[in-house]
Amino acid sequence: MLGYASAVLAGALPALAFPAPAWWWLAWFGLVPLVFVVRAAPTAGQGAVRAWLGMATFICFTQYWLWPSAGPLLLVLAAGLGALWLPFGWAAHRLLAGELTGRGSLAAVAVLPSLWVLAEAVRSWDRLGGPWAVLGASQWNQPATLASASLGGVWLVSFLVVAVNTAVVVAVLLRRPWAIALPVVLIAIGPVWFWLAPAPGPGPSMRVALVQPGDIDDATARQAASERLTDGLRGQQVDLAVWGESSVAVDLAAHPDVAARLADLSRRVGADLLVNVDARAPSGGIYKTSVLIGPDGVRGSYAKTRLVPFGEYVPLRGLLDWATSGTGAADEDRRRGDGPVVLHTDGVAVGPLISFETLFSDLARREVELGADLLAYQSATSSYQGSWAQPQLATMPAVHTVETGHPAVHAAISGVSSAFDAQGRRLAWSPAAERGATVVDVPLAARATAYLRWGDWVVGVALLVVTAWCARSARRSWTGARRWQAPNRAGGPRWWTTRRCRPPEGRP
Repeated sequence: MLGYASAVLAGALPALAFPAPAWWWLAWFGLVPLVFVVRAAPTAGQGAVRAWLGMATFICFTQYWLWPSAGPLLLVLAAGLGALWLPFGWAAHRLLAGELTGRGSLAAVAVLPSLWVLAEAVRSWDRLGGPWAVLGASQWNQPATLASASLGGVWLVSFLVVAVNTAVVVAVLLRRPWAIALPVVLIAIGPVWFWLAPAPGPGPSMRVALVQPGDIDDATARQAASERLTDGLRGQQVDLAVWGESSVAVDLAAHPDVAARLADLSRRVGADLLVNVDARAPSGGIYKTSVLIGPDGVRGSYAKTRLVPFGEYVPLRGLLDWATSGTGAADEDRRRGDGPVVLHTDGVAVGPLISFETLFSDLARREVELGADLLAYQSATSSYQGSWAQPQLATMPAVHTVETGHPAVHAAISGVSSAFDAQGRRLAWSPAAERGATVVDVPLAARATAYLRWGDWVVGVALLVVTAWCARSARRSWTGARRWQAPNRAGGPRWWTTRRCRPPEGRP
């Protein structure tokens, strides 16, 4: 029981690397206690269970804010997702619990990060809740250590973080010069690339206003507050005003008077408006839609494609509807859009994404592939007002700017709004307690990245590493068992397997 309790405590530690504490440095050694707890287990199976308990605790801590709406289902979610780390715990025990060699140490530094990345990749499926608190994202506020994301996405940063933690364990166990130097070399990969990588070329900038009216329950009052804040931007030479998610409560096609009023607001301010509609469309379904409005009216729109499980739809509603009573789950499923689009405003291509979609690296990559110069995220996390959810979501655009080499802005109805340049450097940050419109000059200078070209190649390499290790381990086990059990030519056991079978002196 002490081992299991230690696993729970150790699993909570790396959660502090994420906002709100945002102790980014803790990520580089925060897993060490959990690895030692797993290593100390009597068997590999118990080591796997300890890793499972630790990661279930990690998920509970990083998503504790779901408790008011999800209740005990949060524990079920954490237990289910934590099970993805059972192979990590089993392998950590197998690789580190015995007598450690140099070759075994290097295998651990390659295999354990690979298993971690695969677990995160599976968890990142949108129907399982998406990539919330992916370990590499803990480096969002450190452009130097985040720089490796331009090579392999957030997966490569996660790989390096876990590799450094594993290398620290190896250094403690072996105490050899090369083992002590290994974590230093691994942690330096990001900063070295940050220094060597070509900087974004020269380019224009775009003056963007992030409109944050605050936590307002009434939809009409919320839209009116956004309009007032936007109207106050007159004379500030703003190019684009971005509103948060669900900032407009009526479908603009069904209410042309509202569309006309917003177009007039755009004309007065001298800037296009990127608003967000959460309403029933004339077709009958409810969509969440980013709508670009200029002085001449609606210029384009994008309907959200990845929806929040239970928050915006209930998977297998016929089977699971009973479990959602009292949880705040959606009474009616939202509809999905057809796919990503790029909207054009004053010669600048904007890639809009909405709330939950802020988590996904592949969506940002797809927008840039379609020609987006600027990533524009709209969110509403007022259901979790004042919790860690708000800064956690606001940090993800920083990761995507480094991955894609393009800048991003994030407008949240009630905070936290943020903006980052193409290298992940923070340009604006409006905490949840603030109300108003934050105006920021966003450099549109961009650069090509390896992640933009090759995508999630780190996940593929991780799968190959794990497959090769499993095949080698199976081959060694099979060969060892065969040597032990194979009979000699006379049909008996080989003489070197037991004293009783040792031949008399003088006999072959």
